[in-house]
Amino acid sequence: MKASAKAGSAGTSVLLCPSAQPTMPSAVAIGVIDRDGTEPEVAYLDQPLPVNDELVAMAEPVTPTEVFRFAAPCQTAACSHWSGQDCKLVDRIVDIIPPASLLLPTCRIRPKCRWFSQAGRAACMRCPHIITQNEWPSEEMRKAAMPR
Repeated sequence: MKASAKAGSAGTSVLLCPSAQPTMPSAVAIGVIDRDGTEPEVAYLDQPLPVNDELVAMAEPVTPTEVFRFAAPCQTAACSHWSGQDCKLVDRIVDIIPPASLLLPTCRIRPKCRWFSQAGRAACMRCPHIITQNEWPSEEMRKAAMPR
């Protein structure tokens, strides 16, 4: 499945990375990490929240990526997971990580999501288990996260 989202004054195609850093330009929080279960899972927000000092401070004393999941415009060639054509991180996630659910999570960035554009439902079914900064990743998560 291939799709694109239009944004910007010139109408250029901009897809969002759903596992971004809060310091990236135009970053938004898309979920909160729920650590009550056997493994961490993303609880998606009703609406993305712009990253600002107040939001970042809510995560203290840990880093924002331990509390929130962020999305930001895909950095393409500036990212270690970029192949020159697409995101190899989502390819590895789909290949290695089992689905979190067979139901698609409620997600407000799906129409603009790089992972959904590239891998469709298979990416969305795994997305709740993806924690950008996971201090205790499973071996599967560690393997999926390693750029080649």
